[in-house]
Amino acid sequence: MIGMGLSAFLHQHLPRVWQRRGPLAWALRPVAAIYGALTTLRRMAYATGIFKTRRVPAFVIVVGNVVAGGAGKTPVTIALARHLQAKGLQVGVISRGHGRKTQDTRAVTHDSHPLEVGDEPLLIHQSTGVPVWVARARADAALGLLHAHPSVQILICDDGLQHLALARDIEICVMDERAVGNGWLLPAGPLREAWPRPVDWVLHTGPSISGGSPLGHYQAPRQLADHALTSDGRHLDLSALTNRPLHAVAGLARPEAFFDMLRQSGLQLTSTTALPDHHDYQDWKANPNRTWVCTEKDAAKLWPHEPGALAIPLVITPENGFWSALDARVEQLLQH
Repeated sequence: MIGMGLSAFLHQHLPRVWQRRGPLAWALRPVAAIYGALTTLRRMAYATGIFKTRRVPAFVIVVGNVVAGGAGKTPVTIALARHLQAKGLQVGVISRGHGRKTQDTRAVTHDSHPLEVGDEPLLIHQSTGVPVWVARARADAALGLLHAHPSVQILICDDGLQHLALARDIEICVMDERAVGNGWLLPAGPLREAWPRPVDWVLHTGPSISGGSPLGHYQAPRQLADHALTSDGRHLDLSALTNRPLHAVAGLARPEAFFDMLRQSGLQLTSTTALPDHHDYQDWKANPNRTWVCTEKDAAKLWPHEPGALAIPLVITPENGFWSALDARVEQLLQH
């Protein structure tokens, strides 16, 4: 019970604390100072060669964020993979595979279990068909993937902005409507590292930036797809669900954001169940009398218990300026 209470506090209350510089945030400032000093020393160790950075024989695009919690990294990774595939490029994806119970380096297959490879890598592979490998060290995943698929030209690292052990050619930082919160480092604020810091581009998945986007910042609205997926792969128009009582569940960093999107789409939510990010659903009690809706990320773990559940994809649509900037940079890299 203590563990569950602590988990609920971390997932539900701290994100609210991080949005302002209130009493609890101030109380945590000394711990944040220690955290900041450690992250600075770590970055210096990589910059001076004390810690080694590994380069792999492919161009690496890192998609990450600087705040704790999801901001849309995986949908951005999927959008990037599809875009580069459409350009005729050979693409692969690497990930640590957060939430998996294994520790080895392995390929993700269409039939992989999410507890073995992670829910996000499985979703990426099933959505794009590109090779996806997971490992504790991203460079190990990269080398395994490139050995199995030597024609791959570009590797996308899903998460890993702070994983300095892997050399990268492009860094993309994803931010949602929270931006950087109160601007303080963990645990006094949401920042994993000091911001601002140099990246190639920032993608904003939340509402438009007032006054226009700064240089290198692009809009990439996150929204629900116009359909839901069934466990047997059929598409069901979202409009067909508007008058049905639905029960929503989400194992995300911010499940309430998903629930709000469902409501804004006109769906009637009779109940909502918020679970921690990467929840494994092993303790799920089936209820066949309810129509459950979830994210694609949750679906592979929920469907064994609730085969009638409907998964509603989240899609990211970066503005055209971002794609133009990316295409120009990739072309430049491939020419060298």
